[in-house]
Formats: sequence, C-alpha cells, structure tokens
Amino acid sequence: MNKLLVITVLVALLALSAESFRVSRQADQEEQGTLSKLTDTVRSYYDGAVNTASGYLESVKGLKLEEKAKNIYSDTTTVVSTYAGILQDQIYHLVYQN
Repeated sequence: MNKLLVITVLVALLALSAESFRVSRQADQEEQGTLSKLTDTVRSYYDGAVNTASGYLESVKGLKLEEKAKNIYSDTTTVVSTYAGILQDQIYHLVYQN
C-alpha cells in the first residue's frame, strides 16, 4: 500500500511539473511569436519598399529616359556648336574688318 501511495504521489508530481513545464514553454513560444510577428512585419515593410523601388525603376526604364537624355545631349551639342561657330565668325569680322 505504501508503494502504491508513493508511486501515485510521484506520478502526480511528475504530471504537475510537466504541466508547469508546458505552460512556461507556451509562454516562451508566445514571446517568440511576438518576436516573429515583429520580424515578419519589418520584413514585409522592407519587401514592400524594395518592390516599390523596383517598380519605379522598371517604369523609368520603360520611359527610355537614358535614350532621351542622350538624344537631348547630342541635339544640344549640335546647336551650341553651330551658334558658337556663328558667334566666332561675327567676332572675327568685328575685329578684322576689311
């Protein structure tokens, strides 16, 4: 009878300690869950920012701004060199009048 009582008490203590261990593990998991939620939130904001920036880059590439800038530069240099030549001729004829 004493052995049965001792075994019952030991099993009860083991069950109680196992339940308390589970509760603490659940609390740890909830803390990890909060940390995971925070990490997931930050990661989602980061991914959203990266996706938005990538979308802007794709839209800029779609506008072909580099090609337009090159065309504007070449047209501008052509016009400036033409007018610079005309100005040079005018100054030459002002200085060396025949």
